[in-house]
Amino acid sequence: MKVILANPRGFCAGVNMAIEVVNEVLRRKGPPVYVFHEIVHNKHVVDDFRARGVTFVNSIDEVPEGELVVYSAHGVSPEVRSSSRTRRLYEVDATCPLVHKVHAQVIRYARDGYTIIFIGHRNHDEAVGTVGEAPDRIVVVEDAEEAEKLDFPPGTKLAFTTQTTLSLSDANRVIEVLKRKFPDIRFPQKEDICYATTNRQNAVSTWAPEVDVVLVIGSKNSSNSQRLVDRAIEAGKRGYLIDDASELNPEWLTGVKVVLVTAGASAPDHLVQQLLERLKVEFGAQIETRELVREDIDFELPKSVRQLPVLHV
Repeated sequence: MKVILANPRGFCAGVNMAIEVVNEVLRRKGPPVYVFHEIVHNKHVVDDFRARGVTFVNSIDEVPEGELVVYSAHGVSPEVRSSSRTRRLYEVDATCPLVHKVHAQVIRYARDGYTIIFIGHRNHDEAVGTVGEAPDRIVVVEDAEEAEKLDFPPGTKLAFTTQTTLSLSDANRVIEVLKRKFPDIRFPQKEDICYATTNRQNAVSTWAPEVDVVLVIGSKNSSNSQRLVDRAIEAGKRGYLIDDASELNPEWLTGVKVVLVTAGASAPDHLVQQLLERLKVEFGAQIETRELVREDIDFELPKSVRQLPVLHV
């Protein structure tokens, strides 16, 4: 069996930053550390932090008054920040800067009197946080069918933004509908879908025609990981999303000669290496690494972390 190992894959700059934020808070403060929602959508990352004294909460009310809270990479609404201040919490913001950019766009459009169409998955943490910036001025659409049904009074000023982890092809289908129905709609000069999501999806689209099966390392609640499977299916290939090597079903690879392996932006690379080892042992896999584009982006730790005293070395 031949395995094409896609690069780039796995952690993006935003995920790296968010994980390093929690690591640094643990180093400087020590447990307990509270994180609002999963820091990133990956089971292994979350389980590792839990074992080291991190508590993940879905409500700010679960954080004891006066404690420290870390906001996840997906961002939070102003309502959450207000609740934190009411409880006198020390706030550490691990929101991806690219998500912050979308929040800023929403705030600006709302201030200028626009009704905003947010293209995304309405129950995703990122969407909930973004919509919270201007809940009375945002309409969420998940697909082209929903976009077709939109109707606004004449003269309504419209703008759209997108979730950063969407499928490029899905987002473009919605955008085409919006531009056709509302020719004067405003939108960001640069697309909101993040560079890492774009690169990983493009890699699958580029190399999927050469393979029989695409294996994606990532958790089921990871939007960007799910989109990689979608790209494989769009290319007419079988695609499977697995948390780690233990979830690989050997029957998927019966008679298979070429496999593409990649990972979502929140999946640790050691899980990819474990999958490769299993493919080598059980299928005699020969690994060929291919690089579509080189990523060299890094995000600095937020000031709220750098100001913490170092208590634990």
